[in-house]
Amino acid sequence: MNQMKDNNKNLILGIETSCDETAAAVVANGMMILSNVIASQINLHAEYGGVVPEIASREHVKSILPVIDRALSDADISLDDLTAIAVTYGPGLVGALLVGVSAAKGLAAATGLPLIPVNHLEGHIASSYLADPSLEPPFLCLIVSGGHSSLVEVLDYTCYRTLARTRDDAPGEAFDKIARSIGLGYPGGPLIERASEGGNSDAFYLPVTHFSDSYDFSFSGVKTAAINAYRKIEREAAQEGRDWPLSCSQADFAATFQASIVEALVKHTEAALIDTGYKTLVLGGGVSANKKLREVMREMTDSIGVRLIVPLPVYCTDNAAMIASAGYFAWKDGRRAALDLNAVPMAELEEIIGQSTREGETR
Repeated sequence: MNQMKDNNKNLILGIETSCDETAAAVVANGMMILSNVIASQINLHAEYGGVVPEIASREHVKSILPVIDRALSDADISLDDLTAIAVTYGPGLVGALLVGVSAAKGLAAATGLPLIPVNHLEGHIASSYLADPSLEPPFLCLIVSGGHSSLVEVLDYTCYRTLARTRDDAPGEAFDKIARSIGLGYPGGPLIERASEGGNSDAFYLPVTHFSDSYDFSFSGVKTAAINAYRKIEREAAQEGRDWPLSCSQADFAATFQASIVEALVKHTEAALIDTGYKTLVLGGGVSANKKLREVMREMTDSIGVRLIVPLPVYCTDNAAMIASAGYFAWKDGRRAALDLNAVPMAELEEIIGQSTREGETR
């Protein structure tokens, strides 16, 4: 028998196929990564300026079994050593999700192992335990990605309360749209971050939406304002016979747009921290890999005496180690799925809230 089994380490196989990464990982006790394999489709979708769902699904079908085999091999274990199988069931692209869910159900049926359904957002929350195994709830988590922008109270390992959401676009969507508009391509976040280097972040005015009675986010307004500003800049550049006018370079434009997104995320998070009294903040999701966001968020948390935990970039973007970590805590909490588990593309985090919280703890 595997030595780790003798040491009572519970090994969870995580499977993630919610968008355009086919991923599998093995994690011990929710915190120790034994393997983390990711087959990315970014280069394939870049040709189309964004993820094409049908292509993503086909690529997942091609990659899912080799990726799972590699994750087991890298961890130096077999299926017999596993405690459970965790899989993302939503939210995400329905065809992509179905590939991972089907693979997980097949493995569970063949091995008799428990099947653990994991919400993609709680996976991003759980990435914090991979970054800092000493971390314990309760804490506040900001999840920022291509499809999500949420402030979540993590009351216990499987118990959450959502304080705020985006009311329209997510930050990643806004980055993608603006990157395409100014000719940078896809994926927008990393390309805008790179283009912003050396730029003036106050090159022109962009509005930042705040709500007096809510921590909710809204990025459609700043996205539209940035597109209108770019059209004006294009006209000015044409009059000067340049690609960009003397008044605003591509670096200036990218830096100004990035700063507006960061300002909204930081200001709303700061207000929530002050009002709730949490002393630990966790960042998760692909946009949390943004260096400027990390820098400004750390300045803010330092100024108000809050501990900030940000996973390594590889664990901010979609990966299966975070799903395996979340799956471990869900398994301990008794969560199980039958073999009729289905993909839920619009799954809400509240659908799987745990029922118990630890009482008497301070924030």
